[in-house]
Amino acid sequence: MVKKVFALIFSLFVLNGHLFSDNIEKTGNTIQLLIPSIAYGTTFYLDDESGRNEFYKSFVTNMAVTYGLKYTINERRPNGNDHSFPSAHTSLSFQSATFIHKRYGLEYAIPAYLASTFVAYSRVEAHEHYTKDVIAGACIGIASSYYFTTEYKGYNISPMISNSLYGISVVKSF
Repeated sequence: MVKKVFALIFSLFVLNGHLFSDNIEKTGNTIQLLIPSIAYGTTFYLDDESGRNEFYKSFVTNMAVTYGLKYTINERRPNGNDHSFPSAHTSLSFQSATFIHKRYGLEYAIPAYLASTFVAYSRVEAHEHYTKDVIAGACIGIASSYYFTTEYKGYNISPMISNSLYGISVVKSF
């Protein structure tokens, strides 16, 4: 279900040459709202109340950190407006994509990560943010979902980092 919806979104917004070339910012804004809507909506579709609670926690943490930094740092945007660092569009997109990844698996999250990357690109392309803003936003969004989200069922794929060990951990729940 989630993969089909993201495939449709990707083909409608990103692969359509007219939308891609003329309305990158509008397309990014739309996708930025669709990713969390789909992530949150999936918790209802699957009747996943604990997942919904995890989404709330990661969402609130993400927004608190993002806007706390925006108003504390108050960096100018490339277009001259205030509150550039970090990108809230990007943090919300990546928070939602990472929620899908951690809760439901990487196979469902790949389209969400691709769409989130487009959102980040659209913010830089529209001169709303610098590259460092979207990178910071992505890191905040990813971290907030990694901290609060547990797997729903099946396999959980996550990075594994320790003193001298780097790799990927694959865990199967029974």
